[in-house]
Amino acid sequence: MTDPQERTPHMTTSTGFDVRRIGGRIGAEILGVDLSGDLEPALVSEIGSALLEHKALLFRDQHLDDAGQLRFASLFGELTTAHPTVPSVEGQPRILPVDADEGIRSNVWHTDVTFVRTPPKASTLRGIVVPPYGGNTLIANSAAAYRDLPEPLRELADRLWAVHTNAYDYAAPKSEKAAEYRKRFVSRAYRTVHPVVRVHPETGERGLFIGGFAQSIVGLGSSESRDLLRIFQSYVTRPENILRVAWTPGDVVLFDNRITQHYAPDDYGDLPRLLHRVTVAGDVPAGVDGTLSHVLEGDDASHYTPAVA
Repeated sequence: MTDPQERTPHMTTSTGFDVRRIGGRIGAEILGVDLSGDLEPALVSEIGSALLEHKALLFRDQHLDDAGQLRFASLFGELTTAHPTVPSVEGQPRILPVDADEGIRSNVWHTDVTFVRTPPKASTLRGIVVPPYGGNTLIANSAAAYRDLPEPLRELADRLWAVHTNAYDYAAPKSEKAAEYRKRFVSRAYRTVHPVVRVHPETGERGLFIGGFAQSIVGLGSSESRDLLRIFQSYVTRPENILRVAWTPGDVVLFDNRITQHYAPDDYGDLPRLLHRVTVAGDVPAGVDGTLSHVLEGDDASHYTPAVA
């Protein structure tokens, strides 16, 4: 695959839409595509290729409804339900409301739902209610982070496995709604062992597969685990590896959940903020030696995600 650093800032695809890079190491805006219409297979394929290259794609001013977002996300694979433990939008079992008024503020770096064995392949977010300031989404390129590691740290990371859990070390909830959301989030316990370095199943890239749900390193104590995870995470969140999406209502973002992390700064006070999330089912992560992730606690999450061989 072509190194993104060698690509021109703006290119036109064979099917006629434009891809404009918006970050030095991650992110592109897609111009000239109306997601509310029927997308031809060739167009979907080129969007998929752009996603593999740029990791996160921004589609401005789309103004999809729930049905339109579901239809778009389903072009990239079978969909999950909204979440393993948290309720969906009423009447829409595959849509998760990311609603600040309900205490949902994702201001922890994470990759979606890594506490199950088959985390999502990709996530779509749709801006519905956006605060007049703040409320951005940050998306980080974990493959670039892996490449930034000094060789001794890369060699160490290649051999490590981490335990991911939904019962991670939450901060004290700031409201009754936040406390209730946390209670629902941990209502069913999950612990899964994933490789610290995941090999992307389509590109073969290696990326740091950690984030907020990764709580310990297999074979190490809590102190050593925290220190190592902090060191690796510091490479993921370097500013040069991050795209900042400033939302306007109607925007849609598609990102590759297998090789990114994301974070939503809690910087908009009591203002409303509402996004809808739809995720595409993924496969079982594989480490550098081909070994697959395995479950320590919890069921197979078949109520949430289709089993992918």
